[in-house]
Formats: sequence, C-alpha cells, structure tokens
Amino acid sequence: MADSAQNSLEDADRRLRLALERLESAVERRAERDAVLMNSDAELQRMAADRAKLAGQLDNALARAERLEQANREVSKRLVSVMEMIRAVLGGRKTG
Repeated sequence: MADSAQNSLEDADRRLRLALERLESAVERRAERDAVLMNSDAELQRMAADRAKLAGQLDNALARAERLEQANREVSKRLVSVMEMIRAVLGGRKTG
C-alpha cells in the first residue's frame, strides 16, 4: 500500500507539474498576443495621426492651389487687357 500511495503521489505530482507547465505556456502565449495587439493599436493610432496630418496638408495644398488658380485667372485677364491696349495704341498710330 505504501508503494501504491507513493506511486499515486508521484503521479499526481507529475500531472500537477505538467499542468503548471501548460498553464505557464498558455500565459506566455497570451502575453505575446496581448503585446502584439498593443503594438497594433499603437501603430493604428500613429497611422490615424499621420492620416489626419496628411489630410490637413492636403486641405492646405488644395486651398493654395485654388488661390493660385484665382491669381492666374486675374493675371490672364490683366494680360489680355494690356495686350488690347497695346493693339489699340499701335493701331491708332498706323491709322493716324
């Protein structure tokens, strides 16, 4: 009986150690997955911040392009006006 009890204790001890090893492995895997998720969340937040920054820069660039387009139209109108004045002056000399 003593041998049987000893064998049962050793068997229980072995099963307990194996269960603890499995538990430790599971905890380590979970910690690794949690770390990956935290890194993913941090990367996602960085990407969102970059996106917001780029969106702001795009808005600024579009506004600047619109201002440049308006200035270009104004310059074109003035050039046409000046060319018409020059033609009128030159045309007046030829006829006068």
